[in-house]
Amino acid sequence: MVGPNEVQWLSPDENDAWMSLCWLMTKLPGAIDAQLQRDSGITFFEYVVLASLSMSPGRRMTMTALAEFANGSLSRLSNVAKRLEQRGLLVREPAPENGRITEAMLTEAGMAVVEQAAPGHVENVRRCVFDALGADQVTQLRDIGRQVAAQVEPGRSWPPGAERATL
Repeated sequence: MVGPNEVQWLSPDENDAWMSLCWLMTKLPGAIDAQLQRDSGITFFEYVVLASLSMSPGRRMTMTALAEFANGSLSRLSNVAKRLEQRGLLVREPAPENGRITEAMLTEAGMAVVEQAAPGHVENVRRCVFDALGADQVTQLRDIGRQVAAQVEPGRSWPPGAERATL
């Protein structure tokens, strides 16, 4: 039994699992990002922003909702939205029902980028992740991801707007 001021060190199995997870958290984003940049000229974060808008009613979302879905700060999203806007991939405008709220809206050019990028992105995700797993492991991965996310951010569901299609 561990006292209140003692560290409960990881067991060898826990440490091995943690090291595997650390590798995954470090290496997988780079592999996903590199493919998108190479094939489509966009980062993974930009892809998530554009794909989120593509799946939203009217291809629009408030900047706050988009930041939450893309797991980025409003400041980061604002900087990325500015770059995407300069490229003609989205526009920002006041919400029709409340002019104090800013919405991002996907343009036709932005939709074309998503449609061009999605097949290669999905192929890369399948190659990097799902080709290595059986059906039961996919379910376990989903469940583990949700359980860990609930520990990191209690009371929040992931993904936000879980009724959305996949990225």
